[in-house]
Amino acid sequence: MNIPKFLLPALVLSVAVAACGDTRTQRAATGALGGAVAGQVIADDPITGAVIGGVGGAVIR
Repeated sequence: MNIPKFLLPALVLSVAVAACGDTRTQRAATGALGGAVAGQVIADDPITGAVIGGVGGAVIR
């Protein structure tokens, strides 16, 4: 699979924004949203992207 070059900064930005939440719930929600968008664009699977992004947002601080 070939990922477009403009997508990598968008993914990094979504992780950075997810880390800015005040609570674990806010970080999980932001991570899930960013993951859903990335999952749709990369693999046409927003559900898996949302799960991965939500877990990542909740765990990463």
